[in-house]
Amino acid sequence: MEHKPNTMPPIGFLLNRTDKALTRVMDGTLGEFGLTRVAWQVLNMVKKEDGITDAEVLKILSANADAPTLTAAIETTLAGGWTSRPASGQLALTPDGAARLAEVADHVKAFRTRSVDGITPEEYGTAVRVLERMIENLEDTRP
Repeated sequence: MEHKPNTMPPIGFLLNRTDKALTRVMDGTLGEFGLTRVAWQVLNMVKKEDGITDAEVLKILSANADAPTLTAAIETTLAGGWTSRPASGQLALTPDGAARLAEVADHVKAFRTRSVDGITPEEYGTAVRVLERMIENLEDTRP
């Protein structure tokens, strides 16, 4: 039997392209509201855990962006009046921040619908399980 080279693109290539596409479209969706994908993620983190520290935001969202990008996003939320500092190094959602999240909710929902167009729930579930397994394999402490 003749061995045929793998004709599928490497998964890392596809993951990078997917993430860039998600970021580009989400940034375009949220741009008119003064937000980026990362700033929106920061606002959601603060909404979930009032009083969250900058360090916690950086740690939790580190898979989504590097520290300078996350720090800039935090500063954007502060400058926009969407978060405040109840104590040094802590973030709290302001009423304007809650309003901003509510204002963009339908746009985010439309973005999510667009991103999974033509993908069945079963296919989506399989993709998530495969990616989770790859993460487990690679984050394992084996050499």
